[in-house]
Amino acid sequence: MKFFFVIISIAGSANFMIDIWFLGQACIKVKGKGATLVFDPYDSNFVGLKPLKTEADIVCVTHDHGDHNSVESVKGADGKSPFIISGPGEYEISGINIVGVDSFHDDEQGAKRGKNTIYHATVDDVNLVHLGDLGQKKLTQSQIEELSGCDVLFIPVGGVYTIEAKDAPDIISQLEPSIVVPIHYKLPGLKVDLAEVSEFLKVMGKENVEPASKLSVSKDRLPEELEVAVLAAQQ
Repeated sequence: MKFFFVIISIAGSANFMIDIWFLGQACIKVKGKGATLVFDPYDSNFVGLKPLKTEADIVCVTHDHGDHNSVESVKGADGKSPFIISGPGEYEISGINIVGVDSFHDDEQGAKRGKNTIYHATVDDVNLVHLGDLGQKKLTQSQIEELSGCDVLFIPVGGVYTIEAKDAPDIISQLEPSIVVPIHYKLPGLKVDLAEVSEFLKVMGKENVEPASKLSVSKDRLPEELEVAVLAAQQ
């Protein structure tokens, strides 16, 4: 499998580009100008993937399961402990604005698996939305309003404990992002038998998308039409 960088660009831009990596399961790392943010670090023993080896200033946890809440797996930058966010609320740390939005881990108002926090983070003017283990097949109007202006959307597509690939287009159409990055799908070594990312790509009509090692983007370098970026897990 060949890997390459995805860089969406327009010549002459003065905006700072943020870098985004997929670390496996639902773990995403975002490096901005002033700080680094990690979403949903996993416990390698819990999921079967290689141990995380990464640093961050901020860690966001969508819910308290071992494949999403292993904050001890992330080292703090410059010897400091990372700032941990693990629920709804509004936060501003190191120039990054973060809003945690209540949601459900299932499509039965949390009756099966409880709650999940969606995060809307603004890093160097780029609006990122990480859905975590979203189980709702559709967002409420209130959630849509709190997540408005989404530029890059990280969406689970593997099913079992989240929405399935077939549910993703409805969520995407509700949030209208510029770029969609699938997460929480089958990877080599993963203990949970999730669906392949190819099922999501087929639903989206993007079967020929090649995995990239990194996504680099700035506010004024967003595509005019929806793009799907598959990121190879950096393990």
